[in-house]
Amino acid sequence: MRTTPRLLAVGLIGVLTGVVPLAQTTNPHVGMWKADVATSKVNVGPALKSGTTKIEPAGAGVKYTVDIALMDGTAWHWEFTANYDGKDYSVKGKSPYGDVVALTQVDARTVRITNKKGAKVLSTQVSVLSNDGKTRTVTTKGPNALGQTIEANTSYERQ
Repeated sequence: MRTTPRLLAVGLIGVLTGVVPLAQTTNPHVGMWKADVATSKVNVGPALKSGTTKIEPAGAGVKYTVDIALMDGTAWHWEFTANYDGKDYSVKGKSPYGDVVALTQVDARTVRITNKKGAKVLSTQVSVLSNDGKTRTVTTKGPNALGQTIEANTSYERQ
């Protein structure tokens, strides 16, 4: 009888330590996403030719790898790793949205990305997953790194 509480404690620790990694892999935003060019709209600059976003688990947060090509031949590639804590994280590569991001988890299906150039807030992107998790819609508002005011709606399909 004395060993029962000890066994229960050991079993509970085993279950809890098994749940943490599982929780990190159940982030519904994680995956490879391809832009649906036909349904995506932007108010400034050339139209979108193609785009992909890879979102991977990274510690308590995520790593984004983004590649965008525009119809005029402009190409963008950038990456960042960030937690959903509203703190600033550096962007590596060439991003039209600035060199710093801050992520906030609004709810299970919604993430807000605040884009900055240094400490100055430029644009905000709100990424919302569809109920079935197969589509991601990213709405971007505010100035980009070139000072142009953007209003864009980009749809992505899970690959």
